[in-house]
Amino acid sequence: MALQVQIGKTELKVNPIGLGTNAVGGHNLFPILDEQAGRQLVQTGLANGINFLDTAFIYGPKHSEEIIGEVVKENGNRSDVVIATKAAHKMVGNEIVMDNSPAFLKESADEALQRLQTDYIDLFYIHFPDKDTPKYEAVGALQRLKEEGKIRAIGVSNFSIEQLREANIDGYVDVIQGEYNLLNRDAEIELFPYVMEHQISFIPYFPLASGVLTGKYDKNTNLAEKRGKFFQKELFEKNLEKVERIRKIANEKDIDIAHVVLAWYLTRDAIDVVIPGAKRADQVLNNLKTLDVQLTVDEIQEIDQIF
Repeated sequence: MALQVQIGKTELKVNPIGLGTNAVGGHNLFPILDEQAGRQLVQTGLANGINFLDTAFIYGPKHSEEIIGEVVKENGNRSDVVIATKAAHKMVGNEIVMDNSPAFLKESADEALQRLQTDYIDLFYIHFPDKDTPKYEAVGALQRLKEEGKIRAIGVSNFSIEQLREANIDGYVDVIQGEYNLLNRDAEIELFPYVMEHQISFIPYFPLASGVLTGKYDKNTNLAEKRGKFFQKELFEKNLEKVERIRKIANEKDIDIAHVVLAWYLTRDAIDVVIPGAKRADQVLNNLKTLDVQLTVDEIQEIDQIF
C-alpha cells in the first residue's frame, strides 16, 4: 500500500502524488493527443499506487471524464480511487460562459456522475467563479449534493481570497485549487494563511510551470514555438538560472529536478497533494519517484531563497 495522506478536513485519503488528466481526452487543450496513451497512463497510475485522479468537464470537453470513468470501471474497485472533477463552463451557442448557479452546478454534477459511471464524486469543484452568483449560494448547492451522497468533498478553483472568504462563510469549502509553483508564489501571501486557519487543503496546478521547472529547457530553446507566460524571453532566462541552482541538489541525490520541486511543495503546510500532469505512462512512473525524495531542512530553505 502506497503512502497515503488525508486531504485537509475531508475523509479523502490519497497518495500525495496524484494525476492531473487534462491530457487524457483533452483534445481541445492538446492538438495532437494519443487517446490510447491517455488510457494507458491512467491505468499505469492506478496499477502503481496513484489513487487520486483530477479531471474536469472542460477537458475534452467531457471526454476526459468519460475515459476515466471507463478505466476506473475496468480497474474494478471504485472505492480505491479518489476522483476529482470540476464544472462551471456552460456552452451558450458557440460561446463558453461561466455559471455557478445552484441549478447549473446540480445539473453538471448529475451529468458528470453519468460520464464517470459512478454514483458519487469524491471531490467536486466549482472550476472558475462567475460574475453573478453569490459564492456562498454556489457552495451551498454543493453542500446539498454532499448531504445527498452525490459528492464527498467541496472544492473551488481559481477563486481570489475575497471569493474564497465569501464561498466559505458557512465553513463548507474543503479544497481550493489554484496556480502555485516556484515561479509564482503569490498564493503564499493571503491564500495559504487563510486555508491553514480553516483546514482547507490547497492543491496547486501548473506545479512544474509548463515544464520550465523540470530543467528540460536551456538558453537555446526556441521560444517562438512556446506559448504562455513562463516563456517570455527575459523572465525565461532569469528562471533558467534559478532552475540550474536546483540541478545541483538533484544531481547530489541522483534524481530529476522535477522530483526536487514536487517534493518541496509537499513540505508546505497548506499542501497535502500535488497533481502533476502526464502525456505518457513513463512520465506517471517518473512522477512517483518524488515519494522517495528526502529534502533536508537546509535544502528546503535553500530552494525557498533561490525563488
